[in-house]
Amino acid sequence: MASSFSDAVKRLLVGRPFRSEDRRAPALKKRIAMPVFASDMLSSVAYAPDEILLALSLTSLVALTVAPWIGVAVGAVILVIVACYRINVKAYPSGGGDYEVASKNLGPRAGLVVAAALLVDYVLTLAVSMTVFAAYITTAFPLLAPYRVAVAIIGILLITLAGLRGSRATPVLLAVPTYLFLGAVFLTMCVGLLRVGTGDLPQAETADYTVVHTGVNDEATLGLATVLIVLRAFSSGSVALAGVQTVATAVPAFKKPRGKNAGNTLLLSGLLAALMLTGLTYLASVTGVKYVDDPHLYLMRPDGSAVSAEYEQEPVLAQLAHAIFDNAPVMFYLVVLVAALVLIVAANTAVEGFPGLASRLARDGFLPRQLATKGDRLTFSNGILLLAFAAILLVIATRASATTLIQLYLVGVFASFVVGQAGMVLHWNKRLRLVIDSKARVRMHLNRLVNGAGCIIASGVLLVVIVSKFLAGAWLAVAAMAGLFLIMGAIHRHYSRVARELAPEADGGSRTIPSNTHAIVVVNEINKPTLRALSYARVARSSQLEAITVAVDEDSAGALQRQWNEMALPVPLTVLDSPYRELLRPLLAHVLAIRRRSPRDLVIVYIPQFIVGRWWEHILHNQVALKLRTRLLLVPNVVVVSVPWRLRSFSRQYDGDGPDNDNPLYRQA
Repeated sequence: MASSFSDAVKRLLVGRPFRSEDRRAPALKKRIAMPVFASDMLSSVAYAPDEILLALSLTSLVALTVAPWIGVAVGAVILVIVACYRINVKAYPSGGGDYEVASKNLGPRAGLVVAAALLVDYVLTLAVSMTVFAAYITTAFPLLAPYRVAVAIIGILLITLAGLRGSRATPVLLAVPTYLFLGAVFLTMCVGLLRVGTGDLPQAETADYTVVHTGVNDEATLGLATVLIVLRAFSSGSVALAGVQTVATAVPAFKKPRGKNAGNTLLLSGLLAALMLTGLTYLASVTGVKYVDDPHLYLMRPDGSAVSAEYEQEPVLAQLAHAIFDNAPVMFYLVVLVAALVLIVAANTAVEGFPGLASRLARDGFLPRQLATKGDRLTFSNGILLLAFAAILLVIATRASATTLIQLYLVGVFASFVVGQAGMVLHWNKRLRLVIDSKARVRMHLNRLVNGAGCIIASGVLLVVIVSKFLAGAWLAVAAMAGLFLIMGAIHRHYSRVARELAPEADGGSRTIPSNTHAIVVVNEINKPTLRALSYARVARSSQLEAITVAVDEDSAGALQRQWNEMALPVPLTVLDSPYRELLRPLLAHVLAIRRRSPRDLVIVYIPQFIVGRWWEHILHNQVALKLRTRLLLVPNVVVVSVPWRLRSFSRQYDGDGPDNDNPLYRQA
């Protein structure tokens, strides 16, 4: 009953299973692939300006003048990295991304470093997207503000359910929010820039607020602190680069020519992301948007009073929408809700990417092989569930703080960039040694130059991220990557060791037939399951056959022996003494004694077992059989055979052929 109920719930939530030939993922055109696979990069502008202003809020000296230039700098880095990955996807169109590039050119250890970084990034992509999603939802509906963690978790669960269902209409449905988001952001930018150009400068709600700073009087210290703050703001804004790898790993989903289409999609997405980030940071600067870590501590009202404990800080994009569309409040809700929708699409890229990468790693022997198989709906359901579990833990641990999660986010992003681009440089070095065509060599030299520049820039950003954010939480990401690297290495060594042990021997020694077989039937009482086990054991025609019972109670053992003799069963019954009323120890000792006398013999132990249909019946039966089977499986050259007897509860539960009471085998014992 319990199993049928769980199956019904599963079918209600997930849907009917797909046959393997039922679903062939269609190749996507660029206009659909771009909003689906690049949604992570595009949606990052919903929180990247927040991180830039948050870092600059530590000092008021540079906030207004530097913020737009940081946006420009991050936009330039986006374009450089996009140029690198355009080369990557054409050179490696199979969709392996940085993992494939690093593994083939730098070796499996470098591939593992990239894999660990990407796995951490996918988890953080889901956690960050849903945390920012919760921030936008609570901005539109302030009554939900106390339940931000719950909103984020509900979002993760909904994304997980959609991933498990694997709907065929998903790509088209996911494309709509991304295009709406692009339209909303560009409309906000155009209206805002128009108002700035016409002198109708809108003011953000927080423009007259004051940010509280810690006093630094020494000019040298102030200058150094300002440089560090600017570098930290730049590294925070670099979160807009997250998601570049998503397109690189999704190349097989594009229509042919896949590499070219994926490269063009990357270029268009990078241009859009850079333009939106630059425009939003400029508008945030001129409208006076304030965004701080803890508004209750660092933000003061125009009258000099601290903001109340109930004050909820709006995201930068929401503050801009409020200011720019001050005469059309409905536009504020439209921008905020569309931003929330695109974050759901961005979270879906993690649900697609993490299980796919985990499956590839499992096939390569670096993760448990259960992650390599597809579920009922032709999705990597085990990987999706693992991803959701890890993301929910992060959301709970950080109390749905996007800033805290983003501190963990950037290390893995740029670590994979650095290793991947270094691998591409080696890739071109190898190709140049094999190619003599002058035009091809010029193109390869140019590609190597671009990948080398990308490697250097990514290394610089990674250094800035580690230096500026290490104590703020980046060390946790480093520790997680190192832990994953060690775990995957240990799993690979285990699988390799097992494969070596299980490989057939060249001399055919593993095909040697045992000298003799010694069959033992475990008897507790004479009943139908016991008689069936005796019948099966006799049919196997072992060299020796005996029935064994343990005299836990002398009177019961005597009664069993008399009944055995009266039924004239054609198998000798051996009664094992048990002075301490133990059941398992005498049986194990008897089996081990046979093994010592005849080490080359095969011992087959037949254990009668009830098959029940109700969950609570499992508690009442088969406990001794389970313990005995578990212990015997550890003894070399011992085979354990469970002989089932299905009770009526099982037959009714599973609509079988009825109880096993008409089978003639047990009568022939």
